[in-house]
Amino acid sequence: MKLPLLIFLGVLGGFFPAHAIRIKGNSTDKGFFKDQRIIGGEDAAVGFAPYQASLQGISGAHSCGGAIISQEWVLTAAHCVVSADIRMLVVVTGTNKYTQPGGRYFIQSIHIHCNYDTPDMHNDIALLHLQEPIEWNELTQPIPLPEVPMAPGDEVILTGWGSTVLWGIAPIDLQVVYLKYVPHLECKGLLSNDPDLDVGHICTFSRQGEGSCHGDSGGPLISNGYLVGLVNWGWPCATGVPDVHASVYFYRDWIRSVIGGNTKCGGYSTNEWP
Repeated sequence: MKLPLLIFLGVLGGFFPAHAIRIKGNSTDKGFFKDQRIIGGEDAAVGFAPYQASLQGISGAHSCGGAIISQEWVLTAAHCVVSADIRMLVVVTGTNKYTQPGGRYFIQSIHIHCNYDTPDMHNDIALLHLQEPIEWNELTQPIPLPEVPMAPGDEVILTGWGSTVLWGIAPIDLQVVYLKYVPHLECKGLLSNDPDLDVGHICTFSRQGEGSCHGDSGGPLISNGYLVGLVNWGWPCATGVPDVHASVYFYRDWIRSVIGGNTKCGGYSTNEWP
């Protein structure tokens, strides 16, 4: 059964949703936020992904990934934050070990796409506006938004702290795996014309045993030096069919609109710091 790579954890009275394994479900004791984790990858070199962020409870438990796109804004999956208590959520940057933060930032406001989950599993994207600017250094840098659509055969780099086995715990060391972009119609066929796959998604696949898993949700997919996707959902985990991600190119106008101050439909604030 497909899962939105979602796991839920309780953290000091709050909880946060993680990657969407394609099972619509309620909380379990496996984590928090719909998310996935990388299967078949390897430890990333220090500084390999300076744009990588970890969404955590204030106790330090990793839930989802995120992508730094500017000093005050981080992109992630909507299912990672839709039920989050903003006071209990922290963005960690500048590290390959999520337990050893380079930077730690509280969130001022969360902006979820106004059509998230309408229809089911669509528009799974959110922006986090931080309370203070991220400090840049060699381990912490933004990743640019894409300027052109994906092309057949493009290589995609996925990084994250998602589980390396189904229902496993998050690895301490950041993982990386190299995948291939799968064009929309081809992916649709491989997923038996799944209605939850729409034009706002991109697909990746390399081979059975490689892909995302719970804990990778919201994490960045990079191609040709640009942020092209955010982990959304898949059939857990690395079972031999494509994983599905939010297409950053498709949502560029929404991203720029929200950053520009338009939080009306196209993106709404789920909550703000009191």
